[in-house]
Amino acid sequence: MKFLVTGVCEQLGHDVMNELARRGYEGIGADLTPEYTGIMDGSAVTSMPYIRLDITNADAVERVITEIHPDAVIHCAAWTAVDLAEDPDKIPQVRAVNADGTRNIALSCKRIDCKMTYLSTDYVFNGQGIEPWKPDCKEYKPLNVYGKTKLEGELAVSSILEKYFIVRIAWVFGLSGSNFVRTMINIGKTHTEVRVVDDQIGTPTYTPDLARLLVDMNETEKYGYYHATNEGGYISWYDFCCEIYRQYGLNTKVIPVTTAEYGMNKAERPFNSRLDKSKLVVAGFKPLPMWQDALGRYLEKVIL
Repeated sequence: MKFLVTGVCEQLGHDVMNELARRGYEGIGADLTPEYTGIMDGSAVTSMPYIRLDITNADAVERVITEIHPDAVIHCAAWTAVDLAEDPDKIPQVRAVNADGTRNIALSCKRIDCKMTYLSTDYVFNGQGIEPWKPDCKEYKPLNVYGKTKLEGELAVSSILEKYFIVRIAWVFGLSGSNFVRTMINIGKTHTEVRVVDDQIGTPTYTPDLARLLVDMNETEKYGYYHATNEGGYISWYDFCCEIYRQYGLNTKVIPVTTAEYGMNKAERPFNSRLDKSKLVVAGFKPLPMWQDALGRYLEKVIL
């Protein structure tokens, strides 16, 4: 199979390209930066086929996808700066990437009849209650601009295509780029205590594990909506930080606070990010490993 992967300079796209290489598939990466170098397993540097692509340019998207003619597109590119997305001056740009850019890709996939995988988020839901959100739930009501525009991307894909995977994820961390784990360790090294919210509940997602699942999916025709995070139960950001410090060996004191007490986020966050992943098993896909195990593997590889 031949794959086109967008957003390869960020955490997930980076790992999808490496997973494709490990399996011997042909993978072409796309992003905005002039050059891209893949990193295999966080050590050996491996050059990857790469095309510079602005997904907000419909003509460019159509030209690239038509010329490459992939069997599948895994669309990882997105605007993910949640707080910055609330800036009124940034909203058109956020929508251009998350909604319009996704629509451009879906339309081009339709023209050549190829599969498309769209990475979405728990932020499409309203974040209320305590029940896990099911993949086929339509009670969206996102709380912020990021969630609204990612939902617009979902709806574009599902309305245009039949051969699609929409995979919602949450609390992502990986070897490439910034994430909660890296941030909290860097803070923990220079502070005696940190304040972390304990009323937002979800589960982390390790991008190398997710990349394996996404390629597994694309080897099938079991299309539809899915939820994918690591196993290990639902936790708070406070719980996650405590385990990060325990595994890394930091004695920094972690103080649990409510979202209201924390009060530093511009965008409203969901309290309930529990995602029901049972559909993965029903469809015959292998669930992601325990998040505690994933964290340990991450800490073994990352340089902090």
